[in-house]
Amino acid sequence: MLRRLQSRAELEALRDSLLEKRRPNKPRITICSGTGCHAYGCVRVSEAFKSELVNRKKKDEVDIKTTGCHGFCEKGPIVVIQPGNIFYQQVKPEDVPEILDKTIANNTIIERLLHVDPVTGKKAIHQHEVPFYRKQERIIFGPNGEIDPASIEDYIAIGGYAALAKALFEMTPEEIIAEIKRSGLRGRGGGGFPTGVKWESCRNAQGNIKYVIVNADEGDPGAYADRSLLEGNPHSVLEGLIIGAYAIGCHEGYVYVRHEYPLAVENIRLATEQAAQLGLLGSNILGSGFNFNVNIVRGGGAFVCGESTALMASLEGKVGEARAKYVHTVERGLWNRPSNLNNVETWANVPVIINKGADWYRTFGTEGSKGTKIFSVVGKINNTGLVEVPMGITLREIIYDIGGGIRGGKRFKAVQTGGPSGGCLPESLLDLPVDFDELTKAGSMMGSGGMIVMDETTCMVDVAKYFLTFLEEESCGKCVPCREGIKRMRQILTDITEGNGNEQDITLLEQLSATLVDSSLCALGTTAPNPVLTTIRYFRDEYEAHIKEKRCPAGVCKALIHYYIIDEKCPGCGLCVKACPEGAITFRGKKKPVALDESKCIKCGACYDVCKLGAIGVE
Repeated sequence: MLRRLQSRAELEALRDSLLEKRRPNKPRITICSGTGCHAYGCVRVSEAFKSELVNRKKKDEVDIKTTGCHGFCEKGPIVVIQPGNIFYQQVKPEDVPEILDKTIANNTIIERLLHVDPVTGKKAIHQHEVPFYRKQERIIFGPNGEIDPASIEDYIAIGGYAALAKALFEMTPEEIIAEIKRSGLRGRGGGGFPTGVKWESCRNAQGNIKYVIVNADEGDPGAYADRSLLEGNPHSVLEGLIIGAYAIGCHEGYVYVRHEYPLAVENIRLATEQAAQLGLLGSNILGSGFNFNVNIVRGGGAFVCGESTALMASLEGKVGEARAKYVHTVERGLWNRPSNLNNVETWANVPVIINKGADWYRTFGTEGSKGTKIFSVVGKINNTGLVEVPMGITLREIIYDIGGGIRGGKRFKAVQTGGPSGGCLPESLLDLPVDFDELTKAGSMMGSGGMIVMDETTCMVDVAKYFLTFLEEESCGKCVPCREGIKRMRQILTDITEGNGNEQDITLLEQLSATLVDSSLCALGTTAPNPVLTTIRYFRDEYEAHIKEKRCPAGVCKALIHYYIIDEKCPGCGLCVKACPEGAITFRGKKKPVALDESKCIKCGACYDVCKLGAIGVE
């Protein structure tokens, strides 16, 4: 049972006692237990370790710790063994006895569980040797792999809530805000607005009742950094929120979590309960006289509720619709009172800055973008997962050095950053530094950290249509430019991909884009044209091929392609014959190429997918 802490000294004494209980040489096995690794069976791996140790009567000789996401989602479940930082990947329950017999008992490495560099063939024993981690700076995300998210004791043992104590007892609210401003921390939710400036505006706003809010309504396709932070280290977000509340002068806060994040909801709810039991939330926190309470609210399931004013409307029980920005939420936000909203990652940066100082924090990043950024790297790439890198790292370093390059040896074509409203950047920009300003100049954006990698088989017109379709469905419909403009742009893109485009369509898309940027109420509408404008800017030749030649160069748009047999490559194996749902392919005997009747072909691509010899052509 947790005992309420009455002072900073009691918090420090608790941390000291927790550290004393830790035996540095005692074997510790950490098992990645984020949502991704749950899908891979991490729970069964964890249970296998615990069961095996009980059967061997060695339960007290090895610590088993289920942690948050380690980032390398492609290789889960991940098991890291201390001391030694031994990194095992894709561990199964049947591997557990061997790990205990060899690695724990005899310090012997199990070769088949090590990561193998696909380029050099070199095996990595230690986590820092794995190429995926080598160029990362995991100052925010690193503790995910060290602590049990359900244990506040784990968080305190690694220095948790020390920043809160420092803020409450050593700094004035004005000094905290000045430190955040000096650090250069910018909002990690997409806009990149200076965090300290926002806090200062909210503190100076008129009104006795103010609110601080965590935006955890992460809805971008392919993005899940906020989810993983809330799942793996909820106390870091909570600590940052309490510090921000004290600096701004708030006594009530909200964590607005995406409806589809049940594990994140469970862990942040448990974190608030534990913090309240210890006296880190509620009345007279640590005897400082400061009072603060937090409410957990599940989102309404709408993408637009990630936008600040729509989120606050949803919190009030209203339909999630945006409002015009001439009234700032720091002046009149939730219930028309001053409100400060930052996303999960932004709040998690705050304790680090308070603990280590703005000068230390500024050593990471570029002149205009300080610190690190967590990206979810997904798509046609070898190493998918979450990476935390210093601002200013290049796209090439993320995609090739960390991400391991493109799957199947195919050619890189584009990377889309910033979610559905981000831009698609071509191969010529692979050496672009990744920070707020450089991405914006290139026509894209930082967004919440989604990064979708595409290869040569991707049609960029189809990609633009996909994101416009998503945004059309997710628009709240309140303002005409967004509601009707996105719909009309999607219709034009559909016509182009179906072979019904004309040469005026590109100009019309650009004109509609300008209208959306100038007239939409919120960022969903003003940034919606980015996928269209960047694909026109960098891949105009593909638009022209679709419109003028009625051809899809990537072989994706069904109305503009046809399949054919490459006779010299076809051994007549018959796999494509079995795969074809329409009987359009005829078997002509062993070692003879099959025949394809294009009049029966529905262009489903089943034959192309099953043929591993490249005998099915598409053009």
